[in-house]
Amino acid sequence: MEAYDPFIAVAPIKPACNRMMFWSKTKDVVHDFTEKRDCFITMEDTLMGFVLDGLTWCGKEGSKETFTTGCPGWTDCENNTVRSFWSRASAAFADAACGHVTAMLNGSIAAPFSPQSVFGSIEVQRLNATRVRSLNVALVTQENFVTNCTNTSLKDLQKKLDEGIKYSCEEVAEVQIQECSSNPETPCGACW
Repeated sequence: MEAYDPFIAVAPIKPACNRMMFWSKTKDVVHDFTEKRDCFITMEDTLMGFVLDGLTWCGKEGSKETFTTGCPGWTDCENNTVRSFWSRASAAFADAACGHVTAMLNGSIAAPFSPQSVFGSIEVQRLNATRVRSLNVALVTQENFVTNCTNTSLKDLQKKLDEGIKYSCEEVAEVQIQECSSNPETPCGACW
């Protein structure tokens, strides 16, 4: 992970207080929203995130080349180059978080918060109460949603937050988010 520190230093993440959006298992919904509305920014909206999102790269032992094919998958090896980058970049994004931050989590799965996800294992751990006042979870639901804001995994999320960070959760239908993202007249705060 530290191998990417020089890269992070060249393109530092600037704090965007009250506008930083984290996500887990909701990538398409989040990015559809942030592409259409200028309410929030995600890691993928930063310079490095934008450039590297969706790319795969790796090295091979004994070679100085960078390869884009034949690379191990995200979980195939402990020091996966792509996972290491996103872990380090996500840590920097969380370190820059300030004010009120938002996380979109998936309400259509049994455990919307996973301590093993990048959000749970890295970003939540780095939210600091000296900079972050609150975390608002937008729990994205569909017709077949299986959970709500009282879910045990979300209680685990609350316990992992730095003391002093306020927590709130709101169940929001995915269709409501889509309607809001398509209507620029709707204030960002009214989307959920």
